[in-house]
Amino acid sequence: MVCLVLGLGLIGGAVTGSWLLDDSAASPASQPLYTDARKLWHSVPVDSLFPPTIKGAGAGPGGADRVWTRVAVAPDGPCTGAFDPLLLRALQPVGCLRVLRATYTDATASSVTTVGMVVTEADRDGMAALRKRFSEEGLDERTDLLPRAYAVPGTPAAGFGDRQRASWTVSVLTDAPVVVFAVSGFADGRPVADPMPAAEATVPGDASAPAQAGLGHEAKGIADRIERALRESATPPERPE
Repeated sequence: MVCLVLGLGLIGGAVTGSWLLDDSAASPASQPLYTDARKLWHSVPVDSLFPPTIKGAGAGPGGADRVWTRVAVAPDGPCTGAFDPLLLRALQPVGCLRVLRATYTDATASSVTTVGMVVTEADRDGMAALRKRFSEEGLDERTDLLPRAYAVPGTPAAGFGDRQRASWTVSVLTDAPVVVFAVSGFADGRPVADPMPAAEATVPGDASAPAQAGLGHEAKGIADRIERALRESATPPERPE
């Protein structure tokens, strides 16, 4: 029996839906109840929030396909320890109900990525204010505001620590009380002196090590698909007419 469980409540059935990846474009009629989204961490199976395998069609450099395999899921817990201190401070206005994390590796086991979500205590206005601040102040591009890796002994992510972080993304949602994040690095444990935000590391032709290795694509591709899984889990199933 596989014991990858986030809390005692992750035993319910998964449901599917059709939220758009861009939460700002989602119509009110298509959005689930905001408060219901806050309960997902203890009411949805872990395999629905963090699938064992993620397929990223066209998610790699040049539109290459990617496949990522989950190596471990962290126990749910507080935000303390999951983020650099300044990022933790930046998230304080929305409160941290729970942080959920999992680590994945690519098909060649050459890269590792920790992806997660912060379930917040904020209302829609609070999330909108935080998203605006991140955008206006560029908080998602500062190298002193990074998510931290979830290292897993005995896996390709065993040496994945602060110095190994190469690229990252942080996305503040407004249609759900959730912040989605991901941070990637090399599986061989090599340190990276100058990590790059995924938005920069995915620019074609960039000569930096994170960009050349596709680590920006790893962080963004996995984060996007975990965000999609969150929305699918939160959307009520359609009732037959």
